[in-house]
Amino acid sequence: MWQLLMQRLEGRLIALEPIREEHREPLGAAAADPVIWAWMQIDGSEPEGFDRWFAHALREAEAEREAPFVTIRREGGAVLGSTRYMTLRPEHRGVEIGNTWLAQSAWSTGANVEAKLLMLEHAFDVWHVHRVVLNTDARNARSRAAIERIGATFEGVLRSFRIGVEGTPRDTATFAITARDWPDVRARLVARLRPA
Repeated sequence: MWQLLMQRLEGRLIALEPIREEHREPLGAAAADPVIWAWMQIDGSEPEGFDRWFAHALREAEAEREAPFVTIRREGGAVLGSTRYMTLRPEHRGVEIGNTWLAQSAWSTGANVEAKLLMLEHAFDVWHVHRVVLNTDARNARSRAAIERIGATFEGVLRSFRIGVEGTPRDTATFAITARDWPDVRARLVARLRPA
């Protein structure tokens, strides 16, 4: 399954490239804004935090437990951020999309929308999953609104589900898209990416 998920995905605006050591420096530059990391377990805006985050991404990819990507602008090749497939459940045909962040310069540009479209297309149409989960800190209103705009269904709040900011237990808002939902979600994402 991991090999199916860990492939370069290309759209009109961005490409998602499997993370490699040569991405360290440009990804570190994109990560240097503390606002990006406000709801994450690690503050990747600082060199030490970023090195821990990056080493974890490489380790998880090497162990085939997660499939992390670098988000790259197609025009000019600027590194914008990262996202990944995680919580791989091949026995149940399920996966989570998460650990997503973008430099503020890429916010509201369509980069996140197209990244989600590419990842969901790959998960549903290539791997044939039955379910994709998207989770966020229950207090993160911006992220929750973005997930809802994708068309994911809110399924509730899981109390103390993950370790969050500063190592404290985090309540997690969980959303899902099923294979039945996918045609409508795809149409919604494609419409949002249409040039005005």
